[in-house]
Amino acid sequence: MSDDGRDPFAIPKDMRAMAEASFEQARKAFDKFMESARTTAGNIEERRESVRSGAREIGGKAVTYAEKNVQASLDYAQSLLKAKDLPEVMKLHSEYVQSQMRALSEQASEMGQIVSRAAMDAAKPKS
Repeated sequence: MSDDGRDPFAIPKDMRAMAEASFEQARKAFDKFMESARTTAGNIEERRESVRSGAREIGGKAVTYAEKNVQASLDYAQSLLKAKDLPEVMKLHSEYVQSQMRALSEQASEMGQIVSRAAMDAAKPKS
């Protein structure tokens, strides 16, 4: 002890109070950080579900388009086998190409809409 009766190694009350206040602020900041982290993790999970749902729709459409396009190609090949002459082959080819161009244009447009909708759903703020 010192001459005035105080312990020279004792932490002054003001310093202890300041340390306790700083500790409480740090704890509150950490709690807010953890709450924000949990909220963000929940939002990410919700967005992941939106993205997964959109991806399923896109994948399903791609398979449907592939089936239609392969079926159209098989139908075209079968019609070529039944063609009687070159002018008929040329006519069948022209019709097939025109039909496929229309189908591909429609498919691309529809797929673009699906992708756009899926992206917008994934970017929507969840409440």
